[in-house]
Amino acid sequence: MKAASTASATDNAPASGTDDIAEALALPIEVTDPTGPSRAALNQELKAIIAETLGLETQQAEALAPESGLFGHLPELDSMAVAGLLTEMEDRLAIVIDDEDVDGEILETYGALLAFAEAKLAER
Repeated sequence: MKAASTASATDNAPASGTDDIAEALALPIEVTDPTGPSRAALNQELKAIIAETLGLETQQAEALAPESGLFGHLPELDSMAVAGLLTEMEDRLAIVIDDEDVDGEILETYGALLAFAEAKLAER
């Protein structure tokens, strides 16, 4: 039988988990696993980013579906707004978007932008 060891300072430390990761990164979205937020949480956060950056009504952003057109379909999303949107995504999702990552395809539909954000989160 193994003897019980004495408690160490690390025994009182909180268990390292996904909540600790979100807190450490100061993410506004709940992280459900170490690789990033759940798709539902990311979907909600991305819609909030779009609404705030473009000045859309919350209901308009919430109505975005994967096939919803973005660039060329939303008058608020002009070339100047694209830079603001991508910068806000970097800040709030704690991702890095390089110039070569940006092309027309990622802004064609909401689903494409969501898939892009998921891929960037997976790279972290």
